[in-house]
Amino acid sequence: QVQLVESGGGSVQAGGSLRLSCAASGYTANRDCMGWFRQAPGKEREGVATIYSGGRTTYYTDSVKGRFTISQDNAENTLYLQMNSLKPEDTAVYYCAAQAPWRWGSCRGTADFDYWGQGTQVTVSS
Repeated sequence: QVQLVESGGGSVQAGGSLRLSCAASGYTANRDCMGWFRQAPGKEREGVATIYSGGRTTYYTDSVKGRFTISQDNAENTLYLQMNSLKPEDTAVYYCAAQAPWRWGSCRGTADFDYWGQGTQVTVSS
């Protein structure tokens, strides 16, 4: 069945960069809707970035625009999140998510996604 495995998290200083990867199995990553979410301690899970329409359409939450880039590698069946100019407020567990291929409509919030990875910790120190 569908499995999503995140990697690339770690601890960095403010201003640094990380690239998160999400390896998909039992699912073709570029076909429908995938995204990255994050959850900080004591806060609700929030959408960071999503990608759909064959990779032609992307969404970013305002706080990461200009700093983060979501992309897909079709050959590797992998989703990426390039994170630059990291800030302490970016500290969270980051989750990869995918929408079931038979669904239609929005590719934005947590309710729009059906498959989830286990998460990878990103810690940004001041």
